[in-house]
Amino acid sequence: MLINSDVDSTTTMTNIIASTALKARQLTEAEIHEIEHEKTHYPYAQAVGLEALKIVQKHQGWVSDESLLAVAEYLDIPPDDLEGVATFFNMIFRRPVGKHVILLCDSVACWILGCDDLKAHISKTLGIDYGETTEDGLFTLIPVPCLGDCDKAPSMMVGRELYRNLTTEKIDQIIADHKSKA
Repeated sequence: MLINSDVDSTTTMTNIIASTALKARQLTEAEIHEIEHEKTHYPYAQAVGLEALKIVQKHQGWVSDESLLAVAEYLDIPPDDLEGVATFFNMIFRRPVGKHVILLCDSVACWILGCDDLKAHISKTLGIDYGETTEDGLFTLIPVPCLGDCDKAPSMMVGRELYRNLTTEKIDQIIADHKSKA
């Protein structure tokens, strides 16, 4: 997404995104190595954009503006194109998240089976709402439109682990388990 700005004729608009940072950070050697490996699977650099963002997120925990600019520069693609990719996919985190990201499904099946009550329980238990992170940095709560597990609804994911047939008691146990791992 471009921002309005007074720029001189030598500055290209593709170098400006809705960001607090206008300078790319240096990608790490590990990030570059993994991005180069991904490039072998795709016919052109722009196709690697999403995978490169996933790699950066794996190493950094989220994709900062500086990281997005670094990937755009490295792959020689416009930053606004990459920003579009990053904001389209809800698993690319564009701001810091907790150690454990809770993805609570709010699809029709989960909604019918009480996801609103479960969300209220999680919010009360952790003291956070959607898009927020606990003060201790352990949990971030994010809604997702579907986890593809409707026959076992309501469901949520914490990290890469899927939890099904949720109840408030199950959620309390899941939270306790993840707190004990911290």
